[in-house]
Amino acid sequence: MARALTLLALCLAALPAAAADEYDCLIEARQTVEIRSPVEGVIEALHVKRGAQIRKGQLLATLFSGPERAALEVARSRATNEGEIKSAEARVELTRKKFERAEELVKKNFVSASARDEAEAEFRLASEQLRAARENRRLAELEVKRAEEVVAQREIRSPVSGLVVDVVLRAGELTASNQKDPIMKLVEVDPLHVELILPVSAFGRIKAGQRATVLPEAPVGGSYTARVDVVDQMFDAASGTFGVRLSLPNPNRRIPAGLKCRARF
Repeated sequence: MARALTLLALCLAALPAAAADEYDCLIEARQTVEIRSPVEGVIEALHVKRGAQIRKGQLLATLFSGPERAALEVARSRATNEGEIKSAEARVELTRKKFERAEELVKKNFVSASARDEAEAEFRLASEQLRAARENRRLAELEVKRAEEVVAQREIRSPVSGLVVDVVLRAGELTASNQKDPIMKLVEVDPLHVELILPVSAFGRIKAGQRATVLPEAPVGGSYTARVDVVDQMFDAASGTFGVRLSLPNPNRRIPAGLKCRARF
């Protein structure tokens, strides 16, 4: 009898984990992003195609920007123009020397005090003109930055690393931030989200930070380690369930989004 119980225990130990520890799940993209332009304009060129792998900050599309680029060149020309400042500096130096000579001559009673005061006023006026020229130079540099931002708004760059799943508009079409159709759609697939709907009986056994094994369906197959990111703190009373989200690293983008899977805890 004891031997039979021992054999039964060994057989039970060899059985797979209980079904309650394994749940159906769905692998989804971390996020889907609709790319739109912050300004209204006509698309000049698209630089990626559907299915392309992209990195954050990569140029996706450009809008026609002839007037904006011309304004930028004008602003740069003004910001690099040294003529006004050089002229003002020379005037300050000249009036400074004139004022110093006038002070020396007043001390020797060669000129009147009013002549010295006039030279001082010219010096102060020249100094003020130099200050104004430098202020204009600073404003011109700020105008360059503003013009650069205007041009940058006409270069559409990716906010994420991921994949292009759809290109909606084409070169020559009008785009705007409030337009119904985006320029294109992107998905971020590293990491992936694994979504589960669990019975309330599992609540408390699944905790944030816990590890799980994700088993994607064919043709991917294999097993991957994911981490619990979110455990919903609100039940669905009608179905007696709650949601759990796992984060699944996908650095080589081997696992496509949209796959069904099983998650084992």
